[in-house]
Amino acid sequence: MGLTLFYILVFPGFLFLSTISMIFEYIDRKLYARLQNRIGPPWYQPVADFIKLLTKETIVPKESGAHILFKAIPIFALAATATAFLCIPVWGKEAVYSFSSDLIVVLYFLTIPTLTFFLAGWFSSSLYAELGAIRVMTQFFAYEVPLYMSVLGPALLAGTWSVSGVAEFYHANPLLALINLPGLIVALFATQGKLERVPFDIPDAETEIVGGTFTEYSGRFLGIFRLSIDFELVVMSALIAAVFFPFFIPSNPIFGFLLFIVKILFVLFLLTLMRAALARLRIDQMISFCWKILAPFSLFQVLIDLIAKGVLKP
Repeated sequence: MGLTLFYILVFPGFLFLSTISMIFEYIDRKLYARLQNRIGPPWYQPVADFIKLLTKETIVPKESGAHILFKAIPIFALAATATAFLCIPVWGKEAVYSFSSDLIVVLYFLTIPTLTFFLAGWFSSSLYAELGAIRVMTQFFAYEVPLYMSVLGPALLAGTWSVSGVAEFYHANPLLALINLPGLIVALFATQGKLERVPFDIPDAETEIVGGTFTEYSGRFLGIFRLSIDFELVVMSALIAAVFFPFFIPSNPIFGFLLFIVKILFVLFLLTLMRAALARLRIDQMISFCWKILAPFSLFQVLIDLIAKGVLKP
């Protein structure tokens, strides 16, 4: 019981995820600034921003018909992302909580934050928030299918629906991981859409709809939402690293953990580079890109993995 609570609350649970998400936010903002020839924020800026939001007054709109739901939605977003992280390997080939179909569970939990963003905007009873909520769901139906297929393709070849099982399979067969390069490209673009980062930051485009979904949120509830988004960035980077970069996993847990950090930092670098190199798309352009380019690419990845599985089958 004590070890279980340690895993959930300390490492690799809430405390560790909170710390590394703050570090990730700083690296992302600093690297993004340097790529634009700016200085960027100091190292303590993410922590200072979070503390500032916790101390700010929390205002709940009178027009919001469900005050309890308005306050509870950010908690659901944070809890879902933190739970998903427990099923991803952190210091080796095995996650803290690993079972036969945990990949499906991870994808399910990562869907919940997007749904909470929609509900947050919808129950805010604000025009800007409702527009942001509509954009969230429109974008959700665009990137979700390519994201799922890009991740499930490697799992088909590995013959398992477990994140740990996929990592172990490609660790034993590193050359086969190269087959999943199209899926990696799709996963990176779809992740940008899921995290609502440039060029897919359409739901919270401040030049068009103020704060989008979170326009009416303030204080600690906005801080929890921001923290859950940082959690998502870490969890998605970890999932991509586990599925597409399962190389050189050492048996020593310390070295395994250090390699895990290097891998997710590399994924973060790719996401930040994409963010700095591209400009925001319109919502119709985003949908067209996902269904005309990402979806066929992800389907191509699934076909490649199915053919490879048939060829390798004894």
